[in-house]
Order: sequence, then C-alpha cells, then structure tokens
Amino acid sequence: MSDAHILIVEARFYPDIADELVAGAKAKLEAAGATSEVVSVPGAFEIPAAISLASQSGQFDGYIALGCVVRGETSHYDYVCGESARALMDLSVSRHLPIGYGILTVEDQDQAMVRAARNQKNKGADAAEACLSVLDLKSKWSTKRGER
Repeated sequence: MSDAHILIVEARFYPDIADELVAGAKAKLEAAGATSEVVSVPGAFEIPAAISLASQSGQFDGYIALGCVVRGETSHYDYVCGESARALMDLSVSRHLPIGYGILTVEDQDQAMVRAARNQKNKGADAAEACLSVLDLKSKWSTKRGER
C-alpha cells in the first residue's frame, strides 16, 4: 500500500539492535512508498500498550513492533516474550490492526545482531513486509463486493 502511514514502535533496551531493526523496517517502507513515524518505549513489554494507544488516534494504517528479548537466568524472559506476543496478537485480531512482529527472542546479543543486521537476516525489513502484506489484505477485503 503505497500511501500507507505506519507507526514503528521500538523497544530501546538494546539500542544497537533497535537501531538496526528500525533502519531495516524504514528502508522497506520507503521502498514500498509508505511513510512512517518511530516512537520508543523502554522494552518489549511496553510495545503493545503503545500500539493500543496509537490505534485510537486514527493516524496510522499499520504498526511495526520492534525489539529484542535476550534469555537470562530467570523466567522473566518467558513472561516478557509470551505476554508481549499475546498482547500484540490480541490487538491485531480484535481491532483488525496490521501489525508486523519484529521482536527478537534470542539466547544472546550475538544472535540478536545477526537477526537485526540489514546485511544479514534483516528482521526489521521482514516485520515491515508483514505489516504491508496484512495491510494490503485489509484494503482488499474492506472493499464492498459491488464496488470492484
């Protein structure tokens, strides 16, 4: 969707990884002709709340969730990963929001950088592509049958 305006919500807990994810997402959006805004939150757990609040504004056509959660020594990792993913899926389904999921869940920061880096796995771009893809479906199916 070339005229789409997308909100990128980035968790800044790992700034170098967040920077790569955002750069990859922005490049993909620009290549598709979409515009974007970026807001930052402290960690992955806050991303769903930011998207929920922004969705009430009517300013955005889609959303991209970007961040990184690195496994530690406690079960905190499991809660952050599971609850942020669940909340984003709930928002996507209940509010019909196109959300590209780019929250990395990794064992260490080296794994995260491989997934985030634009010259490697470029998961920021993948999340942008997912958002645009669902946005296209939303646009296709929101057209009334007799208007095609």
